[in-house]
Amino acid sequence: MENMELKNFWENIKSELLRVLPESAQPWVVPLEISGYDSGVITVVTGQMMGRDLLRKNHYKQIVEIIRNYTRNENTDFVIIYDEKAARDLRKENEKIQKKALERKIKEQAMENLSNMQSYSNLNLKYKFENFVVGKSNEFAYKVAMAVAQHPAQKYNPLFIYGNAGLGKTHLMQAIGHYTIFNNSKLKVKYTKTEDYVNDFISNSRNSKDTVENMSKFNKKYTNIDIILIDDIQFIESKNKTMAQMQHTFDSLYNKGKQIVITSDRVPKDIPTLTAALCSRFEMGLMVELTPPDFETRVEIIRKLANDNDLKYTEDALDYIARNYDKNIRELEGAFNKVSAYSEITEHPLDICLVKEVLKCNKASEEISFDKIAGITAKYFDTDIDDLKGTSRGQKISLARHVAIYLSRELTGKSFVSIAEYYNKKHTTIMFAHDKIKAELPLKRELAEAVREIRQVLKTV
Repeated sequence: MENMELKNFWENIKSELLRVLPESAQPWVVPLEISGYDSGVITVVTGQMMGRDLLRKNHYKQIVEIIRNYTRNENTDFVIIYDEKAARDLRKENEKIQKKALERKIKEQAMENLSNMQSYSNLNLKYKFENFVVGKSNEFAYKVAMAVAQHPAQKYNPLFIYGNAGLGKTHLMQAIGHYTIFNNSKLKVKYTKTEDYVNDFISNSRNSKDTVENMSKFNKKYTNIDIILIDDIQFIESKNKTMAQMQHTFDSLYNKGKQIVITSDRVPKDIPTLTAALCSRFEMGLMVELTPPDFETRVEIIRKLANDNDLKYTEDALDYIARNYDKNIRELEGAFNKVSAYSEITEHPLDICLVKEVLKCNKASEEISFDKIAGITAKYFDTDIDDLKGTSRGQKISLARHVAIYLSRELTGKSFVSIAEYYNKKHTTIMFAHDKIKAELPLKRELAEAVREIRQVLKTV
């Protein structure tokens, strides 16, 4: 017989042996490999000396009977030989199997530990650095958050992230926690909303026979950790005891060299309930602002959502959503979820027709014209449209012109060429002005406030 034919011949016999022989014999049968079939004698080799001896002693007659029935030859015989090479190969295979099993067990245990740590830390699995879309409005905050995750408490401590609702503060904060758990699992991470912290404190500080013990547990819960993530600090109660406890938690962690990350919808000095002591502690680290994402970033956010959900789409549909929902990421995702739900249920492609029909916001977008943007911006900066379209390079007029150009691109989604035609400028000049404002927004608070105020006025007139 040819080698392949001989191997198939033996595998068929082995299958019959495994079916008929008792279960206790099967571990000895499985490793048997055929080495020859000559003059009516089937020779097999094994790397298991004990297996060879047990099969010979307890099952030889039964094996020969099965083989003879299969070959239909009463003279067929059977020989088992112990082979050193087969033994070595078997040992290597067993070692490989055991190693893989151990690695799998370790990996499963690690994933279970990570899952338990995430549950203890109170983190949401979707808030990771990998699915945070980075743009000009959040690039600085993203890099700072990543630096904190990679080197906690070494710098930027505390880290204070602020900005309006729905811009990704919680996402960045929890991404720090996830990164730490996956890359430095020895560190303890805890995420808490300020409201939960306050309620927990009030519950444990009530006068009772267990108050001392309860407060001891409370303090350990919030200070026996390496990274604390406190969300929405603006909701802190304006009670002296609550403030004092928050200050104690902060000081305890900071003095032990632990990382503190805080989010808020405003800077500390603008939180009316915050004590001067807490305000100074929050301001002693680094404060970074998140501003509304620009047009390109909004498109990228929607594109990622569509790709993550395996949805087919047209680019003009994404542009339309991004152009009409520029306030925050939460609003943008809400619009996309509504459109994608209609697309899936009706089995209609996610194109511009569907988006316009579902969102019904084309009228609003049509009302925001270059004239309206230029007029409101000129008025804000105490100048006029002619100055914006003119050649003056005065600081105030240049700034107003650049802001108007930036908003024209962001709010209408029109091409740089069409914007250039309106302002009587080269399209490269328009691109420079747009990118300049885009880059400065995260860094200059007064500029960001001006852009926000003009946007708000444009939506109300």
